[in-house]
Amino acid sequence: MTFEKCDMIVREFEDCMKNPRPSTGRKLLTGVDLGTAFIVLCVMDENFNPICGAARYASVVKDGLVVDFVGATKIVREMKAELEKKLECELLFAATAIPPGTSINDTGAIKYVVEGAGFEVTKVIDEPTAANSLLKIENGAVVDIGGGTTGVAIFENGKVVYTGDEATGGTHFSLVLAGAYGIPFEEAELIKRDFSRHKEILPVLKPVIQKVASIIKNEIKGYNVKSIYLAGGTACLTGMESIIEKEVGIPTFKPSNPFYVTPLGIAMNCQVLE
Repeated sequence: MTFEKCDMIVREFEDCMKNPRPSTGRKLLTGVDLGTAFIVLCVMDENFNPICGAARYASVVKDGLVVDFVGATKIVREMKAELEKKLECELLFAATAIPPGTSINDTGAIKYVVEGAGFEVTKVIDEPTAANSLLKIENGAVVDIGGGTTGVAIFENGKVVYTGDEATGGTHFSLVLAGAYGIPFEEAELIKRDFSRHKEILPVLKPVIQKVASIIKNEIKGYNVKSIYLAGGTACLTGMESIIEKEVGIPTFKPSNPFYVTPLGIAMNCQVLE
């Protein structure tokens, strides 16, 4: 399985985060991803070409729930202003995302953060479905492994037939690393994001990856899932797809950089109102 189109768009986004593209005369689509470890803003034009973006480490969300409303709103507002300055125009509309199965109250909190930062929210979508806006999977399970949760969306003929979510993600990976190495959580976070150390830490993290695999196996039970596709920042861990494939017994794939797949998919769901 290849992700040529997805990988190309992600590379373009990574480039325009450093070198924003002109926005004159374009309808701008913004995606706001309030993650457990990172907040990511993506800006695309009406043809879904990335033109600008930013990512900031933050701890204002836990397991898909906003735990610091004021702090989250402040960060998103600052990031919005930063991108507007680069683009020399105002960003009016945004889409955002939630873990599957999130309650109405929690959905409202995430939406209110984005609205409090100055956006008009035109779409709220679940994270794995957002990821598939970029992945374009017709049949199979899209699994978004974020900082706090693992979300699953099952697609049949391009349509969502099931979504589910459980609390295990990158935060749990870092906690295991911190305990195994006897280091602070913050240092474990840095080690986890260091690709040069992935081969070293993969055996340490295997039990947590197996837990993620058990979540996936449980969520897809009863459905004819023949392929699994990973997205989300935690899915960046080199080699974890092989462990999941072995545990679940289903071919498992991921794009070159799963981290920005969901934020870009969120932006693709933004609607520009006249």
